[in-house]
Amino acid sequence: MSDNQNLLAGQRRALILDEVRRRGGIRVSELTRMLQVSDMTVRRDLDVLARQGALEKVHGGAVPVAERRTHEPGFEAKSSLELSAKSAIARAAATLATPGSAVALSGGTTTFALAHELLEVPDLTVVTNSVRVADVFHHAGQPGDGGRPAGAGGATVVLTGGVRTPSDALVGPVADAAIASLHFDVLFLGVHGISVEAGLSTPNLAEAETNRHFIRSARRVVVVADHTKWGTTGLSSFATLDEVDTLVTDAGLPRADREGIAEHLAELVIAGESED
Repeated sequence: MSDNQNLLAGQRRALILDEVRRRGGIRVSELTRMLQVSDMTVRRDLDVLARQGALEKVHGGAVPVAERRTHEPGFEAKSSLELSAKSAIARAAATLATPGSAVALSGGTTTFALAHELLEVPDLTVVTNSVRVADVFHHAGQPGDGGRPAGAGGATVVLTGGVRTPSDALVGPVADAAIASLHFDVLFLGVHGISVEAGLSTPNLAEAETNRHFIRSARRVVVVADHTKWGTTGLSSFATLDEVDTLVTDAGLPRADREGIAEHLAELVIAGESED
């Protein structure tokens, strides 16, 4: 993998995490050969990933963290993971938003990536319980933001109130009441975990209830989730797969799993995969 020498730190760590998850553990010496970087660089990457709770360091290497159904990683911990997958998912999902429509975005790093893509869709009304997502639209309206003119996209943004979670979502009775009074053409929903048995799930009980309100208020439910979310189960389920209209995921999802998902969904979109 000679190209790996030129990878950004975030991309390199995503590759490391994929290998750890796929193989159930990996040695530092293997990573240095695979990535063609120094032993010290690999150990620094493992330190960062361990602090984020993404893996567990052991003598000579790393192993996956034991699954805890109540563990809720913070926004920063998740923001450097699966970057290329999230970008591909965001681009694909943005094509499902119609100019002039009312869309809702839940909290999460994938919906955060999607928000940047939705800046190109004109005249949206955006309802979100994510401060991070709301900030994307707010800053796009400021002069000098990446060369984008003030008011780009023309979005009207409604930010719900609520209590902030570790993943920077606003949840609880205030958020639930605001969402319940509204109606959306499409909901873009990020999830902690997704499976046939447990459906959509989260470690946070209050967030589960807020997500239920989002789903009830939406005419169309689009889940945006990279392949690492498949097979993960949080403490609280808040919807079955049959309540989802479209799942947008990435090419890392095994083909065998796609068949099981397709039985429950009207539409499965694999972002970034060429159509041969």
